[in-house]
Amino acid sequence: MSDTETLLLGQVLDIHANPFEIPPEDAARVERRGAVLVRDGRIVDVGAADTLRAEHPQVRVEDHGDGLILPGFVDSHAHYPQTAIIASWGKRLIDWLNSYTFPEEMRFGDAGYAAEIAARHLDLLLAHGTTSVASFCTIHPESVDAFFAAAEARNMAVVAGRTCMDRNAPDGLRDDAQTAHDESRALLERWHGRGRARYAITPRFSPTSSPEQLESLGALWASHPDCAMQTHLSEQTDEVDWVRDLYSGFRDYLDTYEAHGLLGPGAMFGHAIWLTDSERARLREAGAALVHCPTSNTFIGSGLFDTARAMSEGQIVGLATDTGGGSSFSMLRTMAAAYEIGQLSGTALHPAQLLWLATEGSARAMRAEDRIGTLRAGSDADLVVLDLSSTPAIAQRVAQADDIWEAVFPTIMMGDDRAIAAVYVAGARVGPGREGGHSRPVAPLIAASLDL
Repeated sequence: MSDTETLLLGQVLDIHANPFEIPPEDAARVERRGAVLVRDGRIVDVGAADTLRAEHPQVRVEDHGDGLILPGFVDSHAHYPQTAIIASWGKRLIDWLNSYTFPEEMRFGDAGYAAEIAARHLDLLLAHGTTSVASFCTIHPESVDAFFAAAEARNMAVVAGRTCMDRNAPDGLRDDAQTAHDESRALLERWHGRGRARYAITPRFSPTSSPEQLESLGALWASHPDCAMQTHLSEQTDEVDWVRDLYSGFRDYLDTYEAHGLLGPGAMFGHAIWLTDSERARLREAGAALVHCPTSNTFIGSGLFDTARAMSEGQIVGLATDTGGGSSFSMLRTMAAAYEIGQLSGTALHPAQLLWLATEGSARAMRAEDRIGTLRAGSDADLVVLDLSSTPAIAQRVAQADDIWEAVFPTIMMGDDRAIAAVYVAGARVGPGREGGHSRPVAPLIAASLDL
């Protein structure tokens, strides 16, 4: 972290309230010529550029022109060991695991390979403007150490954990209840709270964990309640049927976790598409999070998550790539897919809602909104600067924009890593960005002022 102040100039979009609870336009403030003041890796103030420059005349300035400054994107469900198998063809969930995932995960007992993929994964995320992620590792402690070490080297705020499986997995990827508990505890004690790292107790999902293993992990979570817990829930209908057969004495899929102490604040359930009304009510009451993985849900043919319904129920909802079941490392592409699924489900999500899900919404799912995902004073200065005219197709649409939402929406729908003008992690700029010589400078937006 820098011990000096830096003033970042550009257009600043601050979504200061939940845009699902109040009109989206009222939940956001935009400064057409704004600034974010950063000191010692944290946000100190956000406001008009002229005002903050006058108040801090000696501060170092980085001017991003018409670049749009936002909180760094937060990916609340990913599988870094699947980085190398992203976009593998033609399988549904169970076949995907057996054909692609499990053979690849076998390789992560090799510490060198795990370190290579962890570095690649995090660098890909940063190149796409994602500054925080919650990731599954593999059964191998080496995979966990590699991921946390790579994140520590980049000073990224991450959540991760050793994936636990004691059945319905191949030799070399199975453990037992006691080993899962003991190795998870050792990794937790090594990494949780070290720098910006947080540990997540991580049963892959109920079909690959026996009741005994789930009970051991529930006991571990009870003794370390400040950790996260991440798993999968009701991703596909055949998976729900499989759980019903494996856990015939339980009332539903969620109960396989709940009965073993794996439901509560800090629990993150990936997918959560095929829920019963009872499950939905219990998830809300428990303060658990549902994590929407739209590119994965369509790529693997899982189903359509109803974001509008979940938010109207008062659920905590995050947004995630679910790489490599998801088909993109980009949270822009993930927002676009969430919009498309919203359309199919009957609700066109507003750009403010999409951006909020990809920042504060996901941070809330990770119980980290006090430090990441917002532009609030005191938050860590994890930031992304978007070029809203990054391609000719986007630029010609933005040239007709009448307000900030018309200007930013084309980048949500069509943007990729070319739209990432700059990325800051804890106040330090990382990577060359669009302004560092890779390509042209950030393009002007539109001549008119972009007021809400």
